[in-house]
Amino acid sequence: MSCCAPGTELALEVDGAKRAGPSQDEILLASRDVGQGVRQTDLSVPDVHCAACIQSIEGELCKLDGVEQARVNLSTKRVTVKWAGGTPPPLVETLQGIGYESHLFDLESAGKDEGLAELIRAVAISGFAAGNIMLLSVSVWSGAEDSTRDLFHWLSALIALPALAFAGRIFFRSAWNVLRHGRMNMDVPIAIGVSLAYAMSLYETINHGAHAYFDAAVMLLFFLLIGRTLDHLMRERARVAVKGLSRLVARGATQIAPDGTRNYLPVAEIEPGMALLVAAGERIPVDAVVSAGASDLDCSLVTGESDPRKVRPGDAVQAGTLNLTGPMTLTATAAAKDSFLAEMVRMMEAAEGGRARYRRIADRASALYAPVVHLTAFLTFLSWMVAAGDWHKAITIAIAVLIITCPCALGLAVPIVQVVAARRLFEKGVMVKEGSALERLSEVDTVVFDKTGTLTLGRPFLVNRGEIGREALEISAAIAARSIHPLSRAIADAANASDPTAFDRIAEVPGYGMEAYRGAVRYRLGRAGWASAADGAATIDAGVGGTVLTRDGAVVAEFRFEDRLREGAASTVAALRALGLDVAMLTGDRTDAAEAVAAKLGIPHFEAGLLPGGKTERIEAMARAGRKVLMVGDGLNDAPALAAAHVSIAPATAADVGRNAADFVFLRESLAAIPLALTVSRSAGGLIRQNLALAIIYNVIAVPIAILGFVTPLIAAIAMSMSSVLVIANAMRLNGGGEAARQTAAVGADRVAGAMR
Repeated sequence: MSCCAPGTELALEVDGAKRAGPSQDEILLASRDVGQGVRQTDLSVPDVHCAACIQSIEGELCKLDGVEQARVNLSTKRVTVKWAGGTPPPLVETLQGIGYESHLFDLESAGKDEGLAELIRAVAISGFAAGNIMLLSVSVWSGAEDSTRDLFHWLSALIALPALAFAGRIFFRSAWNVLRHGRMNMDVPIAIGVSLAYAMSLYETINHGAHAYFDAAVMLLFFLLIGRTLDHLMRERARVAVKGLSRLVARGATQIAPDGTRNYLPVAEIEPGMALLVAAGERIPVDAVVSAGASDLDCSLVTGESDPRKVRPGDAVQAGTLNLTGPMTLTATAAAKDSFLAEMVRMMEAAEGGRARYRRIADRASALYAPVVHLTAFLTFLSWMVAAGDWHKAITIAIAVLIITCPCALGLAVPIVQVVAARRLFEKGVMVKEGSALERLSEVDTVVFDKTGTLTLGRPFLVNRGEIGREALEISAAIAARSIHPLSRAIADAANASDPTAFDRIAEVPGYGMEAYRGAVRYRLGRAGWASAADGAATIDAGVGGTVLTRDGAVVAEFRFEDRLREGAASTVAALRALGLDVAMLTGDRTDAAEAVAAKLGIPHFEAGLLPGGKTERIEAMARAGRKVLMVGDGLNDAPALAAAHVSIAPATAADVGRNAADFVFLRESLAAIPLALTVSRSAGGLIRQNLALAIIYNVIAVPIAILGFVTPLIAAIAMSMSSVLVIANAMRLNGGGEAARQTAAVGADRVAGAMR
């Protein structure tokens, strides 16, 4: 059952005070099991907006008993907490204790930015006020004196006061909130700087001073708000993909109760095991298995392919795919929060939450910001007072120092690149499960592939269709359509199945094959020894041989199967080698089968006959030798190797355990996603280093200039905003750079492939 609508405020007592947010029982019901006794809770915290907020939230939550991990996603204002034990830690109370209201997060509200509209209004008001005050200031600058000058100053003060109160409340509210909880963030010096600039100007006006800085105070606020708005807009662009996914979530489905009655249930109330009716034109609400009916599905969300996929009883279907042609009865296999679509949204959001080396460096630097900046501004004020004895000038310079050192650029340097990279990969069908995975992927020097299900599709295909008579193929396909055995599916897919009702009886003999009767004629489709047995015996000895169709014991047709190479396998291996990477294959299959695949793909090193532990041992040995290994695998037996590798990738068709163990998941059938992910991650790594360098260079240059008195508060605001814009613009280069890198890799791949030929 759904706990409560996100955003619903429940008044609860906490140490005698009221708080708003979900109760402990609601948090427990909304949490999900992530394995090994650990549960995950997702909360929405609308007021988080800077690196200092992230530091405070993660630091306080990680202090709670039972909390194993806390991660903040700045783009979606989402806090993900993993905790152990039967009772949730006091998450909501802890967040409220440090000044952050919270509520349960859900897919429908994913990525909503309620503060953007307020920011735009604030920019408009401050810009309008700044323009009018500047007109009045022109008169003062032109030589207005005495009472005329004082009048213009008072008019400017009257215009600036409501503008600062309305537009500046974004900074004032945030600063007051953290100060009353004994903390600091980057809005505190901004609020102090703007307030001091206005107070100084008002003091000058009251005392008939020649200079007032109402224009500077309001324009300072105007440019600060522009920088904050640009940050929000860039994050809004990054959230578009998540919003698109959330729109694919079905609102509910028709449940078929055990007594046959039908009830419409919201998607949050659908539980595994429920029977659901999905009509043509409706989206699949949760992961399920088709139990009755057949249809065509639009699976472009999962596979990236536009061609519809035919499904029939026994086929698995994913949440978010669209039922195109016919009604189906499904059996739910997962709740909405555990379905494939929800997992995709979580992976999209997790890209920004990872704590890679560069992100940790930026966060630590931002955490030192408040004490260092305030100390620097105070020392600057004291120094200028001693040197010049002019308190007005000393305060002005101190204000400029407070503003120009705002670490917005440093706080954006890493996450904005991770967001852009994750979105670019998503558009190409690659999901990033954690931001740090991008950094680790850029470091790899060796790629290890599993064979079955990775380099190959992992399902058999009928290869001698042309050698089988039309009638025999149709009979075989009609019989095979009643089975879920992989070989039966391959036969059924090779031909249009005849109507199974043409047979009087069809039954499956486990381990041997299918048996069908048409009148007195007996057909058998399955193992040659069993199908050819005249007496109908089903012994182990009879169950050997290839797959055949027999009629009353006489062989009518023989079937040969093989596993096909995954699309793009050869070009992918060539592209990886062109990128300077070593490529190897580890498989549990026979040596002859492994050798054939390695030869076709140009893989120089392979080992066959390995158990799951053997794959893990080989990867660990490579790591001990100093290799950074990328493991690509799909099966349950690949999960340990995926976890042991430096970084790992799995297809969306992989087993749940394998998909959960991987750092990346590619949605399309082609392996071209792997070199693409590598080139994007390398480009992202370069841009992150550039952004960190830009942020550091900005502070190295700007701070001394401000301390020496060459920067006004207005110029400081412009410089601080432009540093953020510069970092964002540099990150957006990834949209072009990744494509160039991909084309470079493709050219290299063509050269390698040509040399192999």
